[in-house]
Amino acid sequence: MRIHIATDHAGLEFSTRLQHHLAEQGHDIVDHGPIEYDPLDDYPAFCIRAAQAVVADQAEGREALGVVFGGSGNGEQIAANKVRGVRAALAWNLATAELAREHNDANVIAIGARQHTFEEAVSFIDRFIQTPFSGEERHARRIGQLAAYETDGTLEPDPRAS
Repeated sequence: MRIHIATDHAGLEFSTRLQHHLAEQGHDIVDHGPIEYDPLDDYPAFCIRAAQAVVADQAEGREALGVVFGGSGNGEQIAANKVRGVRAALAWNLATAELAREHNDANVIAIGARQHTFEEAVSFIDRFIQTPFSGEERHARRIGQLAAYETDGTLEPDPRAS
């Protein structure tokens, strides 16, 4: 599987270690930056490029996921979610990593590199990669609703409206 990775300066060392780990598992790794430590770097472009690459690969039929991380993972998740077709989920334990894939068919995982040990974060990422989407109708329906809103602003009718 191709894994697109992006971070900010807070996750640069983590990124290097993670790339080695994932490559050892046989994944094709694409690093979207940064390439050197700069405490004033701006993570949005790195994360957006990684997210765009995930969507492009998936559109071509290639198995691909993304991993974005920084100090908290929040900003990186927000940046990735600006890309049409991305469902980025912030994971902070094994259950959230697994449910992001199983129920939401998330294609990008966001991690707070300062919030977890390397071993914890890698376990979340590994679980995310290994977990397939369940395909259950209720989950597919909800993902479809999100995609419709993202595409043209369509929302299900509000049952409280009269």
